[in-house]
Amino acid sequence: MGKLETIFKDTVIYGLSSIIGRFLNYLLVPLYTAQFSAASGGYGIITNLYAYVALVLVLLTFGMETTFFRFTNKPHTDPQTVYGTTLISVGSVSLLFAILVLLALKPVSQLMGYGDHPEYVGVMAVTVAIDAFLCIPFAYLRQQKKALKFAALKLLNIVVSIMLNLIYFYYMDGKDVGYVFYINLTCTAMLAVCLITEYTGFRWKLDMKLLRTMLSYSWPILILGIAGILNQTADKMLFPYIYEGSDMREQLGIYGACSKIAMIMAMITQAFRFAYEPIVFAGVKDKDQHEMYGKAMKFFIIFTLLAFLIVVAYMEILKYIVRTPDYWVGLKVVPIVMAAEIMMGVYFNLSFWYKLIDKTIWGAVFSGIGCAVLLAVNFIFVPKYGYMACAWGGFAGYGVAMVVSYLVGQKYYPLDYPIKDISLYVVLALVLYGLMRVATGWPLILSLAFNTLLIVGFMAVIVWRDLPLSSLPVIGRKFRKTNTK
Repeated sequence: MGKLETIFKDTVIYGLSSIIGRFLNYLLVPLYTAQFSAASGGYGIITNLYAYVALVLVLLTFGMETTFFRFTNKPHTDPQTVYGTTLISVGSVSLLFAILVLLALKPVSQLMGYGDHPEYVGVMAVTVAIDAFLCIPFAYLRQQKKALKFAALKLLNIVVSIMLNLIYFYYMDGKDVGYVFYINLTCTAMLAVCLITEYTGFRWKLDMKLLRTMLSYSWPILILGIAGILNQTADKMLFPYIYEGSDMREQLGIYGACSKIAMIMAMITQAFRFAYEPIVFAGVKDKDQHEMYGKAMKFFIIFTLLAFLIVVAYMEILKYIVRTPDYWVGLKVVPIVMAAEIMMGVYFNLSFWYKLIDKTIWGAVFSGIGCAVLLAVNFIFVPKYGYMACAWGGFAGYGVAMVVSYLVGQKYYPLDYPIKDISLYVVLALVLYGLMRVATGWPLILSLAFNTLLIVGFMAVIVWRDLPLSSLPVIGRKFRKTNTK
């Protein structure tokens, strides 16, 4: 249980920073939706450009985060040389990208539909280039088990961002959407200064032989990453080109704003990944590793299902995250997007089998299949059904990638996942979700009380079957003492 406890402890630290940070970031959603009406399309611009940023970030890091973890734990490799080689390669590519975009800013901006505001594209290009480089020092903090510093810097970035946004959009009543991007650049530059100790104090060395070996490992991860991020952002990038209505930016803004409510799943998955990934690679030769994979998968699914039910149960309260009522028509996408995020998390858990045997090409295949499904759904159905097709496209894409990865993985690297226990929780969650849907038309107080009882019941099943109170840290001692009397 030692590794599970380590994962739990680090997940709490990463999770608190991620959840608190995302919660604070949620403050920007009501702020932006108050300043930019749905009809103005302002939030649609934010949604669209940040979708491009997510894709470019994957391209500029080209799988080197995961590769860094793998190679620092390989025998006969110097971790500092691995780190220096990773920093130089990612930094060089990021710098080149920023220079090229700035040199061709006008045609690039016109191609993206921002010919009237090329400064938006230029600022975001510089920001994402710095962000890509900083991904490696942050990975180094994780590899060194410096979770507290990692969390503190992430929170500092978000707090400063919120303060600057409040100053401009609330106190100054600003209306220029460009300031969203200017503030982002300012905060990213601040992080670069704060991380100076992570790229100083050692000899920078680019080992070309090592780099070639790392690239042979990382390029399938890059393909995997591209397909994976397209599963999350392709709909938001393609929507302006395939949606046939004149209210394109309004519809995209509604979809982007309401999808934010579902991002609690992304927080949980991200926190789990930050804690889980370094431990998996560090303990690759341990005998109890396979058992730990199965347990980690089960508890991941249990707690993401709990989060899903909580969001659905209190949707009537959480909808005020999106402050302006003209956005609320899009709330129906929230359960679909959350379910897709759960499957994405399961898919991430399943991905370790091919990473551990250095067959990362499989990840590219699975993600490519999922991405193809997503794109097909978007191209076929978005013109008729709008952003609802975007939500279902993500659901279908992750679902297919998850199933295919599991089936192939059981053939090449079989693991004993507790399928029976997992299925029980999935079925129970679906039943409770159906009951919550029935209670949707009830008076608010009555439906909230009913949904709360259902949540308590789900938690009781978790405690009864898999998380006895005596096993909990701190308070568990009292229950153990009671049982021994």
